[in-house]
Amino acid sequence: MIRTVNELQEKYDELSKMVQGYHMRILVCGGTGCIANGSLEVYEKFKEVLHKKGLYTDLKLIQEGKEGVGISSSGCHGFCEMGPLVRIEPKGYLYVKVKAEDVEEIVESTVLRKQPVKRLLFKDSAEKKEFLKENEIPFYRRQTRLVLKNCGKIDAEDIRDYIVCGGYKALAKVLTEMTPEEVCDEILKSGLRGRGGAGFPTGKKWKQVLMQDADIKYVVCNGDEGDPGAFMDRSVMEGDPHRMLEGMIIAGYASGAREGYIYVRGEYPLAVKRLQVAIQQAHEWGFLGENILGSNFDFDIHINKGAGAFVCGEGSALTQSIEGFRGMPRPRPPRTVEKGLFGKPTVLNNVETFANVPLIISNGADWYLTIGTPGSPGTKIFALTGNINNTGLIEVPMGITLRQIIFDIGAGIRNGKKFKAVQIGGPSGGCLTEEHLDISMDFDSLEAAGAMVGSGGLVVLDEDSCMVEVARFFMDFTQRESCGKCVPCREGTKRMLEILEKIVSGNANIKDLQLLEELAEVVKIGSLCGLGKTAPNPVLTTMKYFKDEYMAHVVEKRCPSKVCKGLGQLAIDPDKCRGCGKCRKICPASAIEGKTREPHKIDITRCLRCLACVDACPFDAIREE
Repeated sequence: MIRTVNELQEKYDELSKMVQGYHMRILVCGGTGCIANGSLEVYEKFKEVLHKKGLYTDLKLIQEGKEGVGISSSGCHGFCEMGPLVRIEPKGYLYVKVKAEDVEEIVESTVLRKQPVKRLLFKDSAEKKEFLKENEIPFYRRQTRLVLKNCGKIDAEDIRDYIVCGGYKALAKVLTEMTPEEVCDEILKSGLRGRGGAGFPTGKKWKQVLMQDADIKYVVCNGDEGDPGAFMDRSVMEGDPHRMLEGMIIAGYASGAREGYIYVRGEYPLAVKRLQVAIQQAHEWGFLGENILGSNFDFDIHINKGAGAFVCGEGSALTQSIEGFRGMPRPRPPRTVEKGLFGKPTVLNNVETFANVPLIISNGADWYLTIGTPGSPGTKIFALTGNINNTGLIEVPMGITLRQIIFDIGAGIRNGKKFKAVQIGGPSGGCLTEEHLDISMDFDSLEAAGAMVGSGGLVVLDEDSCMVEVARFFMDFTQRESCGKCVPCREGTKRMLEILEKIVSGNANIKDLQLLEELAEVVKIGSLCGLGKTAPNPVLTTMKYFKDEYMAHVVEKRCPSKVCKGLGQLAIDPDKCRGCGKCRKICPASAIEGKTREPHKIDITRCLRCLACVDACPFDAIREE
């Protein structure tokens, strides 16, 4: 156990010297995505081969004098499209799509002969070259990885790796050199805004809790990441849990809290496991518990697993869930900083926000302000998914453009298709179009465009995507996830979904479009919590930027992208039609013409799409185009 700041520095020096005993270190990605693709088998095979060849070592063996090659399972490297990923230190080599059968060759070539295995290197089709090192690959080269700096480079289940990277030095600094007020002021000066979606100034929130006259206060970390396609917080919890814990402990000191809770989705078993390990290690090393680093400051952290309700990502619903009640938002005021968990003043931030804190304390607010924009300093982690060549987890400075993210980091649209839109901010965000490719990716600019940073989901859509169906998909999600407490959200989202389903099935009219827009405004204004207020965003933005697609669905009864099955045009295959006339006789709109024993034709302008002709045709000659 480390009892003082001096002991922490001594341990840092000792561990820094020990890791030099690694002649080489192999880091196999142990993120959820790579595990699903077989990275655990790759990791076990490396251990087997290194042991067999007498090359294996670890910190314990190094302490006993045996140097060699280390093998560790790391957190998510970010380049999920290319997993399983293997990083070789100190060379910085990155191998992609590694299988267990590749391990022998890697050990023989890279470990023993110091030569790269070229067939496992990343090859970029745009630049028409292969890349030896991770930091040379365009996907990584154009990022600014601060919060994710350690992810993929340390063993997430070994606190010693975090300490070697300077871990818990920020905590030591605040406990020995700063008052709680000074910590709050430094975070406020840095301009750090909450990364969970709302973008509220973090330092201001901490100071409000500090000023509350209460005997008990809490720090709560929101790890309930429920957006479809989002995995930013999960990757931090899985890849660098101690960074987040350190941020929470600092928040506790700054706000006067002595206890913290991490609310994490039960669907994240790996994140839960690594957090449990990290908390246990932090206790054993003296960073949690009583009299931390000899400062008379006590702090402890508990884990609370959620049951998967999207609404529990909202602050007051989250605290209700921790307390054992059904997760439902409550009216404000009082705010969480005044009456939060168990009715006490509470600091509530998300995983990424807390993970930024040690960086700010260690490097200073002035340093942090040099990154990003004046109104949105720092970086933001995004989950880049959809119809894009390079999918994965990225960290970029606030103020970067969509064009840089999609075409430089993401390497453009798959299969040479044309970019159409991007859904940003998850179900609560909005769709942005080609005209927004050069917009600044910061809180204020995105809000002005009708979207939001949200938690950081970026779903890229190509020319074949139907924007009406995209709006219907996200409305279906938010409607099912509505807690049902307030009428505008409970009933409004249900009626909006019904109209969208009428539109994609070809049964809507102009009045339905007008009603859809009116309902969206009512839900936005009248809902109780932020999730309800932002639920109409995908509908409002798609109606604003893709009104022609809605009109095509409603007026012309067609889907321009040919995605909506209920809106395909019916046609008769002349090679199959025998001219029996059954379809002509049954058509209620007299939309089918033709002579007996000759191929018939459908007049699309009169067709009602009742599909009676399809059922009547004995030759399967009528199809949807």
